[in-house]
Amino acid sequence: MNIETPRAVVRSPVAPLFDEPRISSVQISQLLAGHPVELLEERDGWCCVQGADRYEGWMHRGYLEANRDASAHTRLSLGCAVTRDGGRRALPLGAYLAHDDHVVAGETIDVADQAHHFPLDAAAITRTARRYFEGTSYQWGGVTPWGADCSGLAQTTFALHGVQLPRDAWQQASAGVPGDDDPLAAREGDLLFFSDRADRHITHVAVSLGHCAIVHLALGRGGFGIEQLDDRSDSYVRRLVERFACARRVL
Repeated sequence: MNIETPRAVVRSPVAPLFDEPRISSVQISQLLAGHPVELLEERDGWCCVQGADRYEGWMHRGYLEANRDASAHTRLSLGCAVTRDGGRRALPLGAYLAHDDHVVAGETIDVADQAHHFPLDAAAITRTARRYFEGTSYQWGGVTPWGADCSGLAQTTFALHGVQLPRDAWQQASAGVPGDDDPLAAREGDLLFFSDRADRHITHVAVSLGHCAIVHLALGRGGFGIEQLDDRSDSYVRRLVERFACARRVL
């Protein structure tokens, strides 16, 4: 007999996903308002959940709302502020609006128009990364322009264009097909992967802009950065190129 896994919907603008069921644990990712999760386990108010990317972690029950139909969401935030029941809150890029949210600032689109607004082509994807994440600070486990890590930028950007990538950089390195062995030859929209470990385990991902350039979120830059990989005068870029591991083509 098939038993359907219990589901819930994220109620907070940004809900942290933790490595362990305690508030002092490491944040490993985030899920956004209106996004559904599967409830895999519950302990003392903490839920082990799994989102659309199949990534598992612990989230406190306070961030979740049961018995709500996620498919009823018709508006997607591109960064906005809404009011509901006399209260105001900000919603980040990628969150869904509730039916009784009233937009008072920022931008939203109809979910039905998402594919038109975010077409599936490399130039559109790199425009999204540059437009929405410019100025973003580096935050481990973050997935929004309010704070994100390298794989969070890649995952959120591609998801807006209809491509679901895994959450972590090392997992994303198995997506698509192999790209060029030379990072300077990467096509626009390719994913470039880097490692600063002796075992070459992937620790960083960037999105190629073509013409030897990348966009990424890097701890070494404090956040958002656009790098010209053929700029040998920049010591940070030289070290980054030396740590290049592989490229993947997902488009």
